[in-house]
Amino acid sequence: MWVDNETETDFLNFSGVADTVAEIIYSANGRPISIGVSGAWGAGKSSMIKLIQASLKDPPERNEKPAKDFVFVEFNAWLYQGYDDARAALMDVIASQLETEAEKRKKGLDKVADLAARVNWLRAAKLAGNTAFSIATGLPAPGLLEGVVSLYDRIRSGEVSQDTVDALHDMAEDAKGEAEKLFRSAPAKKSPPKEIQALRDNFEAILDELGVTLVVLIDDLDRCLPETTISTLEAIRLFLFLRNTAFVIAADNEMIKHAVRKHFSGVPDDFLVTSYFDKLIQVPIRVPPLGTQEVRAYMMMLFLENSTLPKPVIETIRIKVRDQLRTTWQGSRVDRGFMQGLYDDYPAELIGKFDTAERLAAVMTSASGIQGNPRLIKRFLNALAIRMSISRAQGVGDDEAVLVKLMLFERSGNPKAYEELMKAVGADKHGKPTLLGDWEADTKKGKSFNLQQPWDQPFVKEWLALPPALADKDLRGAIYVSREHAPIITDEDRLSSEATELLTALLDMPEMASQLKARLGAIAPVEINVLMDRLLDKAGAEQEWGVPDILEALLVVSRLDAQQGLRLAAFLKERPPVQIQAGIVPKLADETWKKSVYEFWLGADVSGPVKAAIRRIDGNVTK
Repeated sequence: MWVDNETETDFLNFSGVADTVAEIIYSANGRPISIGVSGAWGAGKSSMIKLIQASLKDPPERNEKPAKDFVFVEFNAWLYQGYDDARAALMDVIASQLETEAEKRKKGLDKVADLAARVNWLRAAKLAGNTAFSIATGLPAPGLLEGVVSLYDRIRSGEVSQDTVDALHDMAEDAKGEAEKLFRSAPAKKSPPKEIQALRDNFEAILDELGVTLVVLIDDLDRCLPETTISTLEAIRLFLFLRNTAFVIAADNEMIKHAVRKHFSGVPDDFLVTSYFDKLIQVPIRVPPLGTQEVRAYMMMLFLENSTLPKPVIETIRIKVRDQLRTTWQGSRVDRGFMQGLYDDYPAELIGKFDTAERLAAVMTSASGIQGNPRLIKRFLNALAIRMSISRAQGVGDDEAVLVKLMLFERSGNPKAYEELMKAVGADKHGKPTLLGDWEADTKKGKSFNLQQPWDQPFVKEWLALPPALADKDLRGAIYVSREHAPIITDEDRLSSEATELLTALLDMPEMASQLKARLGAIAPVEINVLMDRLLDKAGAEQEWGVPDILEALLVVSRLDAQQGLRLAAFLKERPPVQIQAGIVPKLADETWKKSVYEFWLGADVSGPVKAAIRRIDGNVTK
């Protein structure tokens, strides 16, 4: 299993981009810089942030460059959402980090204290319009007055005890004290515009005295609600474009634009929405999308990371894989052969995992719903590991390649097509999805073919080409271990042992159905309905409707319940006219519902012999 956390270990050849970003910050020489790291959810933005920080701490060419003093502030707005105002939280985090640095270096302490006081005042000013400010000044806000009146009414009705009132009074006193502290600690003669400029000046002076460049790393901004996102961006603006600062902001651009659009609701020009974020970012960097080579290498390294090989060996292999990825544009490959050439003593199980990575790489790169996303790849492999563990524990003995293929369809295929696939497995007595047979054969031969809904999506043809072929495989075990995602209750689960035995007999030897009439008549009507379901599923595979064996079983069951007869009639009307042969006409002669079927066929494009047979059997038909 793999933990879904950011990492400083580069499995994706991101270090080249991270080193470039670090070089931009280094070369700014104190000039303010803001860098946006964009990419979709799970693309690796957080890992890129970690790699940028690692590169600044330990540049790849340290000996050739003078050392620079970077102080890092890591801020995750998502963690504060719902607990604190993001703007105030970011200011607090920055002030606290600078206070730590000032104490460590024994300088700038007065300036840092002044910065903290200004942050407190601005935080209090943010509260100036609400109850906290009212308590601090002794003037209750309208909302508080309404609360008091409501509380008084509830006391009279007995809903609230005196203890509750006393507790509320204590809380109000505490709030008053805290608000007074915020205002007392701030400088005198203050106003928000003056304090904001003073805070910026104070901030620059601290960085100058400490001789550091502050690098603020902001992550998970695109996970926040629009209000938190905008609050954080507004806080960034307070410190942005000041000397000796660098901001690295990781976010999905589209999510940021959504937040800005919602905040400035009614703004008709989308260009203005885009410009808001663009004005904050001087250097846009996009997390590079993964190609097949990177996806294959990533999965192999994940398997390697979880192996029993010594950590130094894994790290040596990782560096060689990273270096090889940097030359793939020249035609170099990271595949099983390359991996096996890096080490002579891989466990056999690990080589099998490399095979899995080989098979999956292309589909993981292109399949909708995954498309090379590192987080989704990791989750897919975790789900696969869980299902294989269930398989071993239950003694199912599933083939990993079969599970992988089914999971891909479950993840990226049309849910209705997946449901049809599961039904086909349940309908076959050997658990084989025979409906895939012709498609897989045509795919193997390279023949073109068309798919109908719900199968008509490009992914399906890619999936059919992926080994192994499934049409002749028993998938019941694979479905069993996958049931947390495909909760299937088979028809047998709803049948008594007698009905199950009869169903097996009807499916195996449908021509013998007439000999089972007495036993069939003794089972419950609900079970008759289930038997007809399974017989109709099997009958759907017939290509010629003269007198196939399955017809005998269908007729016997349909005579036990009038509703089943109507179902069979509807089923026969749905058969393509070209499949209907004259031999079926006399077979239906004694059925109560025959006339509706005969009339339908006469109006359809069935053959002349079929129409002649109908007229011989029943001259009263109207067509």
